[in-house]
Formats: sequence, structure tokens, C-alpha cells
Amino acid sequence: MVMGNIFNLPNLFLFMEKTAHIFVSGRVQGIGFRFFVSSVAKRRGLKGYVRNLNDGRVEILFQGDEDVIKEALEVIKTGHPLARIDKLEISWKESKEKFDDFQITY
Repeated sequence: MVMGNIFNLPNLFLFMEKTAHIFVSGRVQGIGFRFFVSSVAKRRGLKGYVRNLNDGRVEILFQGDEDVIKEALEVIKTGHPLARIDKLEISWKESKEKFDDFQITY
């Protein structure tokens, strides 16, 4: 009888990549907030993008390990000295589109 080795399973079972789609409201434009978010993401190996929206909010899409994304969100909530976060809207989903890096988009 041949038994499979669970340690040979694909990394899919060991690392479930998630996507967090985030909208940030408050004083988050014109203060370098996108550059701050990009730095937080890149230091943690997250992929995705950050961009300003016409309505004054900032949109963030983080892709990576769920715990790492949660850690990055905690830093973003309080880490920028000029930002005032009034509201974070976060929706979680399985990753479908794959990003190669983290970018600031316009």
C-alpha cells in the first residue's frame, strides 16, 4: 500500500493568498499617504495597488497572506503622522487576478 506524503502537497494548502479591497476616508490625499501605503506593502511583500479617488478617498488593493494584510492595515490606521482615518471599508475575497508587485496608480 502506497501512502501519500502530506509534506509534498502544493503550497496552496499551506499559504492561502487573499485579497483585501479597501476604501479609506478621511484626510488621506495630498499628504503622501499613497507613498506611505506603498512602503508598508512593499516591506511586507504584499502585492496590489493604491490610488486616489475623485471623491477624496484612497483605494487600496492588498494581495498576500491574510495575517500580513491585517498587520499592514494596523500600521496604516495609525502610522502616517498627517493622515486622519475616518473610515476603512474592507472587503475580503479569494485572489483571482494576480499582481506581480505593488504599485501607486493614478
